[in-house]
Amino acid sequence: MPAVTLRDIRERLRAHPHAVDALIAAGTFCCILLGAATEPHGPDGQPRFAEREITGQTVLLAALACGVLALRRRAPMPVLLVTGLISVVALVAGDGPRAGSAPEAPLVSAAVIALYTVSNTTDRRTSWRVGALAVGVFTGAGMLFGARPWYAQENLGIFAWTALAAAVGEAVRNRRAFVDAIRERAERAERTREEEARRRVAEERMRIARELHDVVAHHIALVNVQAGVASHVMDQRPDQAKQALAHVREASRHALAELQTTVGLLRQSGESTAPTEPAPGLEVLDDLVDGFRHAGMSVDVEAPPPGGAPPLSSAVDLTAYRVVQEALTNVQKHAGVGAHAEVRIRRDARALEIVVIDDGAGTTHTVPDDAGTSAEGATDSGTEADDGARRREGGNGGHGLVGMRERAAALHGACETGPLPGGGFRVRVRLPLESSVPRKETPA
Repeated sequence: MPAVTLRDIRERLRAHPHAVDALIAAGTFCCILLGAATEPHGPDGQPRFAEREITGQTVLLAALACGVLALRRRAPMPVLLVTGLISVVALVAGDGPRAGSAPEAPLVSAAVIALYTVSNTTDRRTSWRVGALAVGVFTGAGMLFGARPWYAQENLGIFAWTALAAAVGEAVRNRRAFVDAIRERAERAERTREEEARRRVAEERMRIARELHDVVAHHIALVNVQAGVASHVMDQRPDQAKQALAHVREASRHALAELQTTVGLLRQSGESTAPTEPAPGLEVLDDLVDGFRHAGMSVDVEAPPPGGAPPLSSAVDLTAYRVVQEALTNVQKHAGVGAHAEVRIRRDARALEIVVIDDGAGTTHTVPDDAGTSAEGATDSGTEADDGARRREGGNGGHGLVGMRERAAALHGACETGPLPGGGFRVRVRLPLESSVPRKETPA
């Protein structure tokens, strides 16, 4: 049988508030009867329990006050009025002044709990006004009709407990409001951060689309017109056809040059703006891994041997390479030197799966993150490793994981990222190998 913790008990009590109020009312009833039967001034100066006889009037008033107290959450102000009235009536109708002590004084306990509830559930102005009025009324009734002399400990106790109930209720309400404000601020900041990230992605897509449209549309239109002219006059006027084809070649050359310039603007800092070698793929994965190993990272690779399956398409091959590159770069940035990473590449007839896992156990040094800021500090394990995993998940505004998701989505694949339970981070990308119908863009 699983052990019941204090937190479990607290959650169960919160789930049944009216049952808790009933238990409080029953406990208050027992305390009132015990206090009424106790003589606070014994022969030796010590209280003597079960020394006084409890009257039926005291039992009835205590039952009424505690019965109403069970409704304190539903109607706090009426409950305070009823319990306060019962307490004052008991003090006025009692024989406390003649006996030297007031056996009716413990009835104020129900009103004290009701006063705490009012201070805890109302605004500050109402809490202060009701608290001051209740302290004055109960203390005055005790001093006038309660124990003698007027400064007896029962009367001072009424003053202390009523003032304390009002103050504690106000403090608990302020703390709850403070915690709620912090939680609401954190949730609003999280929503703002997510909205900002989505807005940036949408703006980047629109910018790329506009630039590509501006670059290509004009020249493609010229190519289409000149190609139509060349086709029309090819037989009758070959010289004019050659001139049109020359215009086609010139327009296409300008289109390619401007397209190359536009794509070059989108490259990250440090990348070649005019590459002279083919796009990388999984065939050069060993060279990529060796670079990270030389930088101090331990990397294990599990990949199918080359030549055992049909070659991948250039888009899938390049995307797989970039996913591994970005994932290992994140490990180096956020887990640090000495981290261990595992690269697993599996392929079946339908999809190519890339999984990159790290243990997050390296030592992080100052390196620029994806957004151009710096990630400083030492990350060994435990909480700091989990913090590094959260930064990689996008907490610092980086775009590396966003880029991986966009690359996978462009090929109708899926990208899953997140921290591991025992520390570290995992990136899992699945790219379909079969062509599919282009997806319909969902409205933003």
